[in-house]
Amino acid sequence: MIPINSAAVVQFHDRCLADPGWPAVPAAASGDSEIWRWIAENHRNNCLLWAEEDLARRTQVADSEIAANKRAIDRFNQARNDATERVDEYLLTALGLVDSTSVQSDSPVTNVPAGARLNSETAGSIIDRMSILSLKIAAMRGQTERTDVDEAHRAGCRAKLARLVEQRSDLGDCLDALLADTEAGRAYFKVYRQFKMYNDPRMNPVLVAERAG
Repeated sequence: MIPINSAAVVQFHDRCLADPGWPAVPAAASGDSEIWRWIAENHRNNCLLWAEEDLARRTQVADSEIAANKRAIDRFNQARNDATERVDEYLLTALGLVDSTSVQSDSPVTNVPAGARLNSETAGSIIDRMSILSLKIAAMRGQTERTDVDEAHRAGCRAKLARLVEQRSDLGDCLDALLADTEAGRAYFKVYRQFKMYNDPRMNPVLVAERAG
């Protein structure tokens, strides 16, 4: 039995954002602690990434501060992707769709059910997108409540908010359908590695050149 569904994911994302201590204070895991720990880690790093993206757009600070923001963005983005992969590893292992001895390697071995279709997007990546949408929804809702702008601004933001809510609902339906089809043997997905080479000093050609010089 898969221990997650879209309703629980949405509730968890929104609960975290409503917590005044978040993301500095980790959220308490709910249900199965292992998968929820990684869903929380993905969401936390998306929140930290969001804040740094805002700060990186400042125009009245020293360039060194923007450089620090950019480096933080790289760290949080890497951690966000790592957590997404852990979610997929957990789900596929629980379903017996990946070889458990290879699941954390660069080349996990997939066990393909006969006749099942391959889904191009993983469950973890859908949850990651839902996390980002929860941030957009919270931020857009804040725009609808501003008192320092005119009604036209608030009305435009209400329309955008409705569309964002619809988009998250659609993604949730896709997540539930994928999980149901995967559990029933009608579909499968794989653990995909991001291989962010620009973050690897052994592979980023500029960093390799710096070290050689």
